[in-house]
Amino acid sequence: MTFRPLHQHTDSGTARSTAALAVITALGCAMFLGLMWLGIWQLERRIWKHALVAQIETRIHAPPVAPPEPSEWRNITADTHAYRRISIYGTYLNDRETLVQAATVLGSGYWVLTPMRTDQGFLVLVNRGFVPPERRNAHDKVEGLTKVTGLLRITEPDGGFLRSNDPAKNRWYSRDVAAIAHAKGLSHVAPYFIDANAAADPQKDTPTGGLTVVAFPDNHLAYALTWFTMALMVLAGTGYFLRQAVRDRKAKTAKVN
Repeated sequence: MTFRPLHQHTDSGTARSTAALAVITALGCAMFLGLMWLGIWQLERRIWKHALVAQIETRIHAPPVAPPEPSEWRNITADTHAYRRISIYGTYLNDRETLVQAATVLGSGYWVLTPMRTDQGFLVLVNRGFVPPERRNAHDKVEGLTKVTGLLRITEPDGGFLRSNDPAKNRWYSRDVAAIAHAKGLSHVAPYFIDANAAADPQKDTPTGGLTVVAFPDNHLAYALTWFTMALMVLAGTGYFLRQAVRDRKAKTAKVN
C-alpha cells in the first residue's frame, strides 16, 4: 500500500477550491455586467422614447401636409411618419368599406375603414371614425370629391390581442392595411391608413372621428432601476461568498499548521 504525503492532498484540494472560486467569480462578474448593460439599455430607451414623444407632439400640432406618395412608401416607418397630420382629396369607394372591431371611450363598436381614391391616383384607407354596433350598417356614406384631414397611422398586421383577423369571415380586429386591401380586391394602396379628424358638424349617423389615442407607456426608468438593483444584489452576493470562502480557507490552513 502506498501512502501519499498529506500536503499533496491539501494542495489538490486547494487547487480545486481555487478553480471553483474563479468560476463563481467569473459568473458573478458576467451576471453583474449583463444586468448593468440591461439597465443602461433601458435608460437609452427612455431617452429615445422621450425624443419620439416630443417629435410626435410636434407632428400632431403641425399644419397638415400631403400624403406620402408611392415613391416614399418603402421608407415609411413608425419613427419617421406615425401621427403626421395629413390632408387628402379624393372619392370614397363606399362599396369596399370594412368594419374593424374597436374599443373606445365611447364604448365597443367598429371603426369604419373606407378606401379613398386620391386625386394623385393611389388609394388610402381612411378610418372615418367609430360607430356603435347598432349603427354598423346604418351610418352615412360620403359621395363625390371630398377632403379628409387626419393623422397618418402605421398598419396593424395580423390582428388584435389573442384574436387573429379572419378575412374569409370578414372579421377584423386590427387595421391591417395589406390584408384588408387584398380581401377587398384593392391595388396600389398606401401602406398606411389615416385616422380622420372629428367632423366640424357631427351628425347622428356620421362615424365619430378624432378618437385617436396618442399614448406611449414609459416604464423604462422603473425597469432600469430594477436591473441596477439586481446587479448590485449579484455583486453583493458574490462578494459575500468570496469573503466567506477566504475565511474558511484561512481557518483550514490554520488547523493544518
